[in-house]
Amino acid sequence: MTDAQTLTARPPAATGRENAQHAQSAAEALVQAFVDRGFTHFTGVPCSLLKGVFRVLESGEGPAGTVSYLPAPREDSALGVASGLSAAGAKPVVLMQNSGLGYSLNVLTSLNLIYDLHVPLIVSWRGHDGNDAVEHDIIGRELLNLLDVFGLRHTVFDPSDPHGSVERCLAAAEDGRTTPVLIVKEGI
Repeated sequence: MTDAQTLTARPPAATGRENAQHAQSAAEALVQAFVDRGFTHFTGVPCSLLKGVFRVLESGEGPAGTVSYLPAPREDSALGVASGLSAAGAKPVVLMQNSGLGYSLNVLTSLNLIYDLHVPLIVSWRGHDGNDAVEHDIIGRELLNLLDVFGLRHTVFDPSDPHGSVERCLAAAEDGRTTPVLIVKEGI
């Protein structure tokens, strides 16, 4: 086993009582799933629906111990940083709230989509059910349509199957010609 494999190898699955004591949270499993696929950096702007993921990344422990986390002041800045990392050969992931996707559309359309810098986006889906703060109603209602208009392939995260969700998300963009988006509806 190489050093890189050692760093990203998943521990054996726990069972019974061990599983209850050492179960990964959905947020830890989400980060681990990207680490298992060779992703090296995470950047983004905190969102309450993604707070568990940010806690994992900020801790620097567990699956976050093998990646770099770069906080960003705005979503478009996070996408710019991730794009530079991608162009340099790293494998970054961007986290953002769906309202931040609006800020990021210029970067996506004038850089990422033109130059095939397709970094995965983890986007929280505020307002998807109409029961959020009023400022999330329109973007929440129209998120999937917006992603479709820009040709961004999307997968809705299943907290009971984090690894499968990440695999489906990344598989939808394996042709390297689109940006994969993992949508998180509920807080993790």
